[in-house]
Amino acid sequence: MATRPVDKAFVLAYRSYYLEADIPNDYVAAYVRQQADRLVGFASVDPTRPQEAIQELKRAREELGMQGLSIWPAAQDFHPAATSAMRLYPEACRLGMPVMFHIDVAVMPASKMEYARPVLIDEVAREFSEMRIIVAQLGYPWTEETIALLAKHSNVFADISGLTKRPWHAYNALLSAYQAGVMDRLLFGSNFPYASPAGCIESLYSINQFCHGTNLPTIPREQLRQIVERDALEMLRIESAATPVREPKTAVLRTDD
Repeated sequence: MATRPVDKAFVLAYRSYYLEADIPNDYVAAYVRQQADRLVGFASVDPTRPQEAIQELKRAREELGMQGLSIWPAAQDFHPAATSAMRLYPEACRLGMPVMFHIDVAVMPASKMEYARPVLIDEVAREFSEMRIIVAQLGYPWTEETIALLAKHSNVFADISGLTKRPWHAYNALLSAYQAGVMDRLLFGSNFPYASPAGCIESLYSINQFCHGTNLPTIPREQLRQIVERDALEMLRIESAATPVREPKTAVLRTDD
């Protein structure tokens, strides 16, 4: 962000008892506070332990000032509409926190593809129509399922992080989104550190290269520009800066495994 290709960025925590992995909420919150005018913290809890997850989500919002929830069904070993998860979503709604669903199953061999399908989020979107839902990476590799979700539910959004590193797939996915009339629900994302924001913007604007000298349909540049310039915080009803309800009693910064 040093050259300011983007105004603000989401910083995500991560917790999975299934994979024994943890990027603590306290660690992310402390990092976000260093540049609170430019960074937005998304907490992570593990829905497989609902009572703990609800308490931690409340703490993350009210004490740490985190403004969204990041969950990963395939890596946390739960169905998006499992009873344990359905107990968590009302708290996210009460706290006004959008929920980001990660879909990527390639990070760890132990992640479960049967829990990653975007179509599984349909029940969640139906039951919690007031909850803003973000499907990460346009649900790759199931981008058509994600586009169907966007067309069906006004409370579902998707980011394009990681998509432009697969230009042909990105072209087809974005063309499908354009033809389905859901381009206004797409949010820019770079999937940093695996790709830079500037590089992703350049790739996005070059997506119609496949059409040159062919009869393939193009995606209007104005539609692509709107993805880059769209005010995602306003759409997701996220405050512009972290605002804890009260200061945390203790600041814990974990750097161990």
